[in-house]
Amino acid sequence: MSDGNFNRALLPSTPYASGIKAGRAQGKQWALQAFDEWLHTTFTNIDAATADAYRSTYMGCYRKQEPR
Repeated sequence: MSDGNFNRALLPSTPYASGIKAGRAQGKQWALQAFDEWLHTTFTNIDAATADAYRSTYMGCYRKQEPR
């Protein structure tokens, strides 16, 4: 019988937490793809350096809204 001092690493892992993380990662990739598509259709003559700057700014805003 356990006295309450057990190692959590020995417990079976639950797929719930890893599923949430995978869903967030997939959502982030979809958001980035949609942003890239919007960026290139709206600004057709944009160079790569400016597009990267916009993309990093967008991802910075996306991270601020992400629940923890």
